[in-house]
Amino acid sequence: MPQIPEKIHELTVGQLAARSGAAVSALHFYESKGLIRSRRTSGNQRRFSRDALRRVAFVRAAQRVGIPLATIREALAELPEGRTPTEEDWARLSASWRSELDERIKQLNRLRDHLTDCIGCGCLSLDTCVLSNPDDVFGERGVGSRLLVERTRRAATTPPARRAAPGREPDADAGCCDRPTG
Repeated sequence: MPQIPEKIHELTVGQLAARSGAAVSALHFYESKGLIRSRRTSGNQRRFSRDALRRVAFVRAAQRVGIPLATIREALAELPEGRTPTEEDWARLSASWRSELDERIKQLNRLRDHLTDCIGCGCLSLDTCVLSNPDDVFGERGVGSRLLVERTRRAATTPPARRAAPGREPDADAGCCDRPTG
């Protein structure tokens, strides 16, 4: 890993990329989103203060656990400008994300536990599909593959401009088994 001498207080984008492990394009993106800041030299080159190294590490760690960039930006905005985020800063900010992560983990566990049921149902017994039809709310509309039948009818009467493009998610009420894979 390239070492940057202590006497260097500002880093070029290339130095920041080499030291942080983030691509230059990622650093430009982080800057455009307000996650890190640079100043411009008289030659219009970016210069980052050394605290950008820790901020980039902070952003990448938060991204790895699924925290949205907007939430990361809000967290970094709480820190004084020009100060390197500390271990205490990370502990305080990450503690506030714990409940969001716990809820996401519960959702993923539920998906994992019921994925076989969804694939096995083939949308022919929606009363057992806990993903697309919890508590059989669509059972009141009749038997069989109600969501797929209704979606087919709706598509036949919906103008082409209003239909979902290939590869895009269908309507929010579409069943789990009639979504495009890909």
